[in-house]
Amino acid sequence: MSSKRISVAEAAKIMGVSPQFIRIGLQRNLLPFGFATNMGGGCRYTYYINPKEFQEYLGLSKS
Repeated sequence: MSSKRISVAEAAKIMGVSPQFIRIGLQRNLLPFGFATNMGGGCRYTYYINPKEFQEYLGLSKS
């Protein structure tokens, strides 16, 4: 895992879920390790996954 950025595809692979699961979870604030931003009001989002929070969520690092 990169220490600066985790892609949606990488997070999905690590968790064993689809990238769409990650995208929807971030859009709806259901996943506590990142967020989705809709800059233009359309249907395109930008996603950010915090590496530290992602590792904590998975239980891979100490809080």
